[in-house]
Amino acid sequence: MDAMKEAYDFLKKCGTYYIATAQGDQPRVRPFGTADIFDGKLYIQTGKKKPCSAQMAANPKIELCAFNGAEGAWLRIAAVAVNDDRREAKAHMLDAHPQLKDMGYSPDDDNTQVLYLKDAEATFSSFTAEPRTVRF
Repeated sequence: MDAMKEAYDFLKKCGTYYIATAQGDQPRVRPFGTADIFDGKLYIQTGKKKPCSAQMAANPKIELCAFNGAEGAWLRIAAVAVNDDRREAKAHMLDAHPQLKDMGYSPDDDNTQVLYLKDAEATFSSFTAEPRTVRF
C-alpha cells in the first residue's frame, strides 16, 4: 500500500489526531480531525487566525500523533507543514470535510488555511509489533 494513503487511512480511522507545534521553546499540542489527499499530497486544515497557524509559520516542523485504542496501534508523523493558498486545495478539503463549512470556513475567506506534509516520516507502532517507518 502507498505510504501516504496508509497514513491517511489510519488518521481517518482514528478520527481525532493531535498536532504538536512549537511556540518558542514551548511545545503546543491540540486535537485535529481533518486530513485530505489532494494533488498527490497529504493535507491538514486550520484557521489562519489560530495560534497554531502562526506557530507553523514561525517553525513549520510539526508532528502528528493518532492512537487507535481498539487495535492498540498508533501513528506518529514528523513533517514540514507547507502552506497552500490555492483555492482548489481549500475547496477540496472543505468538500472532504463539510462540517468545516458549517463552522464558517470557505475557500474564499481570509481564514481557511490548508497545509500539506512535506518530507513526512510516518512511524506505525503497536503493543504487539516492532515499529515500522515509511516516508512520503
